[in-house]
Amino acid sequence: MISQYLNNSSLVPFFLCGNSCELLKKLPCDCIDMAMTSPPYWGKRDYDCEDGIGLETDFKVYIDNLIGVFSEVYRVLKPSGSFWLNIGDSYLHKHLLGIPWRVSLRMCDEQKWILRNSIIWNKIKGAPDNSLDKLRNVHENLFHFVKSKKYFYDISMARKMPLKAKIHHGAVISASGVTGVRYKRQIELSTVLTQAQKNVAFIELENILNQVREGIIADFRMIIRGQQRSTHSDSTRVSGRAKELVAKGFYFLKYHPDGAKMGDVWDIIPEDTQGRKLHFAPYPSDLCRTPTLTTCPSGGIILDPFCGTGTTMAVAYENGRKSIGIDISKQYIDFAKERIAGNGLFQQG
Repeated sequence: MISQYLNNSSLVPFFLCGNSCELLKKLPCDCIDMAMTSPPYWGKRDYDCEDGIGLETDFKVYIDNLIGVFSEVYRVLKPSGSFWLNIGDSYLHKHLLGIPWRVSLRMCDEQKWILRNSIIWNKIKGAPDNSLDKLRNVHENLFHFVKSKKYFYDISMARKMPLKAKIHHGAVISASGVTGVRYKRQIELSTVLTQAQKNVAFIELENILNQVREGIIADFRMIIRGQQRSTHSDSTRVSGRAKELVAKGFYFLKYHPDGAKMGDVWDIIPEDTQGRKLHFAPYPSDLCRTPTLTTCPSGGIILDPFCGTGTTMAVAYENGRKSIGIDISKQYIDFAKERIAGNGLFQQG
């Protein structure tokens, strides 16, 4: 049934119930475009099973078990694929164990994963914390791993809408309110630029203004030596911008018309918007959306080896991707099926 699902055009998620590591062995090599998961926390929750991952008495065994699953994820992932891992930390005898990084480093050292980003999921508001000797925990890690140096990545899906410059009576006014006229005046009155540098600055500024008018760039900033503070290191040994400032006396910061790339801190509130009665681990749809759109091609296949109540599958389905979800709890899988469609179209695993 798995091979049939992999080869048909249906976007309806395919669910498998059972031990993730064993079920993954039924998948062929290099068949998955993207994997994303949030495995059970260690020692924190009851996941409706007696021997599932997260219930180990020793956190080191928990990590070993995860590493075993991720070895299979590596095998089934295409060379062009990505694996996004959201994983929470745990305390033992007041000691924060650093589980996310222990897992991540073992994956890189032992399984040849390439870590591309370490993202901080800022949950804005954390769970109640009555401790009197530490701060509240309000973040989790989201790691982006790949198998090879060349992989699918649609950067246009990881951009934020930019603040755009305005054209007023033919004059360009940047989003920060600075006009081309003001920059020209600063160049003209500069006492640190040579006349040759001023001439080049006038020409390049006019080219930049034309790019804004034509929509090639959304906005810009001009950094002129002696006028604006450098946005990069002042050391010419480590900064190309510093070299440019010394050689030319200025440089430009150009803003892409589709917006700036997202940063590696994501503010996402873990609200239970689905009104779930099961599985209270806060894994919101917004956490999955950017990974799905940036690293899984349209019509591609997404895997979640700890799918829980199906957030990864729901986001895949909503965005035109196939998906395979695995969980040890039949109760969670049944709920995931109802949550996504409720139309009887689900295939049984």
